[in-house]
Amino acid sequence: QTQLLGVLLAAASNFLISVSLNIQKCAHLRLACQTELKPYYTSKLWWCGIALLGLGEMGNFTAYGFAPVALVAPLGCVSVIGSAFISVLFLKKAIRAADILGGTLTVTGTFLLVTFAPNVAQDLTARQLQNYLVSWPFLVYSILEIIIFCILLYFYKRKAVKHIVVLLMMVALLASLTVIAVKAVASMITLSAKGKMQLTYPVFYIMIVLMATSCAFQVKFLNQAMHLYEVTAVAPINFVFFTTSAIISGVIFYQEFQSAALLSVFMFLFGCLLSFLGVFVIARNKKEEHLQIPFIDCGHIPGQKLTGKIQPDSHSSHYGTLNDEDDSVK
Repeated sequence: QTQLLGVLLAAASNFLISVSLNIQKCAHLRLACQTELKPYYTSKLWWCGIALLGLGEMGNFTAYGFAPVALVAPLGCVSVIGSAFISVLFLKKAIRAADILGGTLTVTGTFLLVTFAPNVAQDLTARQLQNYLVSWPFLVYSILEIIIFCILLYFYKRKAVKHIVVLLMMVALLASLTVIAVKAVASMITLSAKGKMQLTYPVFYIMIVLMATSCAFQVKFLNQAMHLYEVTAVAPINFVFFTTSAIISGVIFYQEFQSAALLSVFMFLFGCLLSFLGVFVIARNKKEEHLQIPFIDCGHIPGQKLTGKIQPDSHSSHYGTLNDEDDSVK
């Protein structure tokens, strides 16, 4: 029952996140269509989306206190499915065959994940976490992760390699530490709320520092990837990398598959594969939408000697841009 509560909480939270992202997108589109441009943070609709996003992330955080890491992390695919179908209802986008196929694959994979997920006790005490921190599997895993991260960071800093795989692999390596820390903090807070005080142990504050630090650097590299590449390319790769690193960290640190049957492990991994495939199918060939700029400086248009600015017709489908037919303008 505790694990089921964590699953439902994680699924609902990820669906709430997908709703919040579409609300923010709707707010940006409304502001872009207005004659008088205003900053996005002046929109009440945008703040509503941010509030829902915070609520969803808090729900995800709480879910780690009730369910295994290997189960909560893959349920992020609910956000991808929700975003695809909510955008059809609210943003009036056309539904594609790829959305239906990808959604079917992801739902099937999620069902297998929930059915064959490891059934382990979630009441993790501070003393147990201290033992996990000094266990040899985690120490070996930490050393390997640090070495790989330093190699990737060397190529990123010294060789200026900004490939999407390099950036998102660094995000995934940091995310594995974030997931371990989030699970630990959520579990100790849950136990403390039940009357078994765990907040007086130093490991609780060590995990909070680890969670905040790894999350901050994770956001830095993820924003770099979002700046250089399309969201439709970043989202599925980041989901696969994040989920894989979270499952590995749960297996090594929390020993979640220690007593699981071989068939259960195989079906769980098969469910992960279906979820990954479904997310890639949904994101495949999905064009990225850019908000239009309000005017064009003629001084930057080839063949134009004017220095003024053109204000296009706000009712035009090409508001703020020139028509794409003119190759010289491109």
